Amino acid sequence: MRDIEALKAKTQGDRRALVLEGKDSLALRDCPVDETLGAHDVRIAIHTVGICGSDVHYYTHGAIGPFVVREPMILGHEASGIVTEIGSAVTTLQPGDRVCMEPGIPDPNGRATRLGLYNLDPAVRFWATPPIHGVLRPSVVHPEAFTFKLPDNVSFAAAAMVEPLAVGVHAVTKAKAAPGNVAVVIGAGPIGLVTVLAALAGGCAHVIVSDVDDTKLEIARKLGSVSTVNVAREDLAEAVKARTDGWGADVIYECAGSERAIATIFEPLCPGGVVVFVGIPLSKPSYDVSRAMLKEARVEHVFRYAHVFPRCVAMLASGAVDVSPLITRRFTFDQSVEAFELAAKAPKGEVKMQIEMGLED
Repeated sequence: MRDIEALKAKTQGDRRALVLEGKDSLALRDCPVDETLGAHDVRIAIHTVGICGSDVHYYTHGAIGPFVVREPMILGHEASGIVTEIGSAVTTLQPGDRVCMEPGIPDPNGRATRLGLYNLDPAVRFWATPPIHGVLRPSVVHPEAFTFKLPDNVSFAAAAMVEPLAVGVHAVTKAKAAPGNVAVVIGAGPIGLVTVLAALAGGCAHVIVSDVDDTKLEIARKLGSVSTVNVAREDLAEAVKARTDGWGADVIYECAGSERAIATIFEPLCPGGVVVFVGIPLSKPSYDVSRAMLKEARVEHVFRYAHVFPRCVAMLASGAVDVSPLITRRFTFDQSVEAFELAAKAPKGEVKMQIEMGLED
């Protein structure tokens, strides 16, 4: 049994956070964030935080599209932890519960939220998206409604992968993929690989994964019924046609945000197939509308996720999805700056790096 009072005192006594001071400038320093515990909130001691590509992009570029870092901001939004305190109206969680957290808090009265599209709410407050602080700090306050209890057999490391896994599950849900489908996943980074896992868990018979990193492609091949294409050496469309008797893939998930891949996205697709855009391009891409029309292709787009966190936790607990092969390196909280410096170099073979905050499991 954890000593919750001691854990609460430990996290409240440590005021350090990983702060993005500006482009190419990080510091692990005191950065107190005073958060009032509301009636429907819980206070959480952070255990594990994943390093996301968006965190790294803010570090290296200082902005993502319209979201610009204009003042110091704490990074991190893929997290798991331990509840240390609950608000007076909280009914589903107790101090000591192990949890993961959905990082976006929408306006409950917003039109998008009321339509069930809360991820598209213009007023959503999302961790580590300017000007909202992230969770690379000892503790946070978060709404009960977006905090999910973990089964005993789901580790803190796996729970910190629920956030990226949710993107893949949302993409497969949007695709309305059917059992027995053949899918293509473009990009073998973290989002591409969780999309592979989600597609397989959803009944996909086979997934063809493309990338230019042979080490990541090797990881992909170990995830299940997966074959790979290194597009630096092989044409993706030709490879897909060869493996589908010339028919093409039922579903294509574009997870790289690659303008080059998007330009020819419909070539590996079967007639009547669906393309799901998951990766965010850095500039405006274009694709062949006439080719899409000739195949009556359906096109879907993904922005984060909605209504999938409980399903992701259940998939981890049941063993339907195993994210452990994707966690390729761990760092301590004291090594946070070093971790981001390494992540910014995009070393080959690295998929998901995580930072452990130093709590006892």
